Amino acid sequence: MKSTLEFDYREVLAALPGSPGVYRMLDANGDVLYVGKAKSLKKRVSSYFVKNHSSQRIARMVQQIRDIQVTITETEAEALLLENNLIKKWRPRYNVLLRDDKSYPYIYVTTHADFPRLSFYRGSRNKPGRFFGPYPSAAAVRFTLGHLQKLFKLRLCEDSYFKNRTRPCLQYQIKRCSAPCVGLISKDAYARDIQDGLRFLQGKSDELIQERVQRMEQASAQLAFEEAADYRDQIELIRTVSQQQHVAGAKGDVDVIAGVLDKGVACVQVFFIRAGSSLGNRSYFPRLPDREITLSEVMQAFVGQYYANHDIPAEILLNVTLEDEEDLAAILSAQRGKRVGLRSRVRGERAKWLEMARRNAQIAIEARSASRANLRARYEDLQQRLGLDAMPTRMECFDISHTAGESTVASCVVFDENGPLSSDYRRFNIQGVTPGDDYAAMQQALQRRYKRLTAGEGALPDILFIDGGKGQLSAAHAVLEDYQVQGVTLVGVAKGKERKAGLETLFVGQRSAPLILPANAPALNLIQQIRDEAHRFAITGHRQRRSKARVTSTLEAISGLGPKRRQSLLKQFGGLQGVSRASIDELSKVPGISRKLAEEIYAFYHANH
Repeated sequence: MKSTLEFDYREVLAALPGSPGVYRMLDANGDVLYVGKAKSLKKRVSSYFVKNHSSQRIARMVQQIRDIQVTITETEAEALLLENNLIKKWRPRYNVLLRDDKSYPYIYVTTHADFPRLSFYRGSRNKPGRFFGPYPSAAAVRFTLGHLQKLFKLRLCEDSYFKNRTRPCLQYQIKRCSAPCVGLISKDAYARDIQDGLRFLQGKSDELIQERVQRMEQASAQLAFEEAADYRDQIELIRTVSQQQHVAGAKGDVDVIAGVLDKGVACVQVFFIRAGSSLGNRSYFPRLPDREITLSEVMQAFVGQYYANHDIPAEILLNVTLEDEEDLAAILSAQRGKRVGLRSRVRGERAKWLEMARRNAQIAIEARSASRANLRARYEDLQQRLGLDAMPTRMECFDISHTAGESTVASCVVFDENGPLSSDYRRFNIQGVTPGDDYAAMQQALQRRYKRLTAGEGALPDILFIDGGKGQLSAAHAVLEDYQVQGVTLVGVAKGKERKAGLETLFVGQRSAPLILPANAPALNLIQQIRDEAHRFAITGHRQRRSKARVTSTLEAISGLGPKRRQSLLKQFGGLQGVSRASIDELSKVPGISRKLAEEIYAFYHANH
């Protein structure tokens, strides 16, 4: 890192080679401003240091540069791969960044089990069994699982639940499961149903329909009309579902990616086609750099970062031509272990898919713009109602949750100009206060939060909302006064007598008179949204803490039960309730639990309940 006076770009440029590689531009603090790749490092980096830049934003970036670091590579393809990895690592402000890096959900089938189970799954796929997907959302997985239940009556229940059934559950009653848990279907018959389910997930619906047509005709010839009617209904359902998912002209695995850049906002739409069937689509809004940028640059950055963490299909369709299309295709092929087709010039059905994806991206941008406009109107109304000098750009809200004083948890949620900022959410496990004392709990949470903020570990909000009335507000005011926090507007949000939305009373700072807003006021709608989010976040944390406390307090009280044995018991019986209801014989079958220890566990629960 070099200081402002020490940095001499001429010296740096003179030492640069003409070979391919990656360059990193750093500011005075050593933070990475921008990561780029080049066929010739010398030519590319030199292009930044000219008298007249193509845009003011690039000029501003260049003014901040205090050091340039380079990594030489053998080929442009290697430079492209390294560039994507460094962008992901450093997340520079002048690069296009893919914000949503969440893994996609899959359908997981435990094919190694005697009676395989289908389930929603998200995570690494290095366990036995088969995975199908990726699906764009949890809703898409649930939709498919629901159809698999209707079509083939396959089980979705947890193994612990499955092993401890003594009679069929509700899923059997509504004809969504064949009840293998209690032996109402043989292992071989269930295996056939599983194979049919796997073929359906592989897109082999035509095979399934033809087989059922033959079975229906055979049943009809044998005068088994009820069985024939079942096959008829199944054929109709398979045909309906497959038609919903069918994509004309599609074969194999394809990702259709289309981007739109409009009014400073970029949206990239990804459509998933697997085995010729559509699994749905998903929108991405990459964070754009503080400079002019083209759609081709956005798409180049998106594809490179996106496939660093997601499955790569055999074919990827794009609505724009990328500068490094061939190099990127070579990198993706190497990652996949098989050839990947990266295509932007397509005709016929594929061109229609890209246009459909482009339209979806345009609609998503328009919806987002409308949502932002609505959000801004709420913020402006809040500024006016509270009499603030400027529109708030950061707000926090605290809430307390407990059950009769047990396992008290405080939540802090944060909203900025774009809405919820979940990365800044915090929870506080409250300790050392009188159970049920919400004032003391609020005070402790605020002390822990604002001690860090005043130490420079985060940004102070413009508005601090407290879920509660004058008592909670007084506790908050005392904390801010202790830490000498200034410029933060305190607002207490008290529920009305009937505790209905729209009847809230606001206590603002030191004002003597409370503020009551009209039920349809945009500012009140925003406050309700923030308050409800704080309540949701608090109650979720409270339930988790309460559940953990109750589990550890009972099982740990039993002599001879270490962590591994406690875990085995909970897994075997699906939770504490199952353990408490189990017989001595059932307990003794758990690995690591002797007959004597099983008797002690049984005696403990039956003596205390």
